[in-house]
Formats: sequence, structure tokens, C-alpha cells
Amino acid sequence: MADLGNLDDQDYPAFTTGQTAKMLGVQEAFLRSLDTADLVRPPRSDGGHRRYSRRRLTLVRLREQLDEGHALAAARIIGLQDQLADAENTIHDLRAQLDQR
Repeated sequence: MADLGNLDDQDYPAFTTGQTAKMLGVQEAFLRSLDTADLVRPPRSDGGHRRYSRRRLTLVRLREQLDEGHALAAARIIGLQDQLADAENTIHDLRAQLDQR
């Protein structure tokens, strides 16, 4: 039976590149280019495939910025915001582990 405990986890990498592209209305190549440009780095499965979490689906913000003609630097800021959120989550998890000890 599937582990349903991750349903509410914003960071659980549940979606493939194809699923993510379809949900966001973008091409898979666009998502790969964001990874290559180091703007958004989704985690990889054991097989090496990109996996996107619901938090990563915020790529739609990035897409909107680019579609509105903003500079790639503005898009980079959004990528950095996502990295900061990841770091904050890691800090939260580490503090919870320390509290358990």
C-alpha cells in the first residue's frame, strides 16, 4: 500500500517533469532549462529523474515573470527565494531533531 503520510508535505517530490509541465502549462524543456540555469533545482529520483514538489510548482511565478518581459535577474530572485525556503525548512527540521534529544 502507498505511503499516504506525505500527502500534506509541500516538499515531497511527487511529480514528474511531464506532470509538472502539464500542470503549469509549460514545456518540459522549459523546466529542464530552469534546472540547467540553476534557477530551480528539483531533487532527483533514484533513477536520476527530476521530481517536483508542490512547493516547486511555484515555478508558475517564474514563468509569469518571464512572460511579462522581466529580466532573467528578476527570475533569479524567485529562484533564490525558493532556495531560502528550502534552507528554512532544513533548519526547522534540524531544530526539531535537537529538541527530541
